[in-house]
Amino acid sequence: MSSTPHKLSDAPSAVALATEPAVAKPTPPPTHEMQAPKAGRANGPARKIAGGVLGFFSLLLAGHVVTDQLAPASSTGSVAAFTALVAPRVAGQVSEVFVADNQMVRKGEPLFALDPAPFDLTVRQAEASLRQVLQTVDAAEASVISAQARVTHARASLESAEAATQRTLALAERGLSSDAAVDTAKAQLTSAQATLEAAEADLTSAMLKAGGEGGDNPQAAVAQVQLEQAQLNKLFSTISAPADGVVTNLKLAVGQYVNAGTPALTFIESERPWVSVDMRENQLVNIDVGDAASVVFDAVPGRSFAGRVRGIAWGIDPGRTAANGLPQNQASTRWFEPARTIPVQIELAEGEDWPRNVRVGSKANALVFAGGTGNPVAWLAGGWQSVQSVFSFLY
Repeated sequence: MSSTPHKLSDAPSAVALATEPAVAKPTPPPTHEMQAPKAGRANGPARKIAGGVLGFFSLLLAGHVVTDQLAPASSTGSVAAFTALVAPRVAGQVSEVFVADNQMVRKGEPLFALDPAPFDLTVRQAEASLRQVLQTVDAAEASVISAQARVTHARASLESAEAATQRTLALAERGLSSDAAVDTAKAQLTSAQATLEAAEADLTSAMLKAGGEGGDNPQAAVAQVQLEQAQLNKLFSTISAPADGVVTNLKLAVGQYVNAGTPALTFIESERPWVSVDMRENQLVNIDVGDAASVVFDAVPGRSFAGRVRGIAWGIDPGRTAANGLPQNQASTRWFEPARTIPVQIELAEGEDWPRNVRVGSKANALVFAGGTGNPVAWLAGGWQSVQSVFSFLY
């Protein structure tokens, strides 16, 4: 009986020992041998990503260089055409305008006309001057006929005086004529010679007034030229289209006075426009006139047009100025000088109709197949241009 209380008194101590928290043992610090594999695993993917990025950019750079050599392209193209500022050759007041702004016209179709009254008056005045000169010429020709008759009469009188003088001298030698008769005969001969010379001079003067031996009177020629000029000015009073094209920037109104040589409107010729695209100098290495090309217009998205290189500009203005006869230094704070561009002209190939809604100045993207069309670079460049043409729907 005495042993049971002793066992119960020992139970609380056992419970207390069971409920006490266990003390965790401290973890030893990691050693360098344990951390090395983790660092290797962390740096491995970074190296791969950096290598991939470097390789990607190297590939892009190589593709850029190869493309510039075999299939150069530029999105800085713009449509160009022959443009003329139409101005009248004569001054006058606008009496009629036959066209409207942005109207298509054919070659020779009238654009506007000046008041014809002053030109008609000038023509009539020139005609009257010509008639007056012709009358003067007719009178001169009559004077020529009269002068010729006087010359004939003077020559006959001279021949008669020569014969009379010879007879008088013969009689004087035989003593049948006096010295006074001889002197009189010689005087008559001298007078006849002078009369003939005067008649011949009058004939020459009359012939000069009549226009000489060929009959080309200078006064009549001047009057004829003045008449033709007046008729030409009358013809110039109606201004016509120089070629097939479009009238634009029309600001004429009836009653407006226009001076000779002053532009009255702008005329854009519609005969085969072209695309002028600026390309870097290092893109021109393999480009030649006649190379095949492809053109995409923003005005016609989703479609490319076949073309050919029409020409390459031979020079540009680099913007260098001069002072006091010497070129000025071009100071620059840039690390790299921007690449200069040279205009390249591209026309559409035969069989390609010019897009109706493409205007002069419209934006264009041009691709030149400098290395031909049968290589992978040309295929890739053409495909990328097609993608760009589709995206031009969005902007």
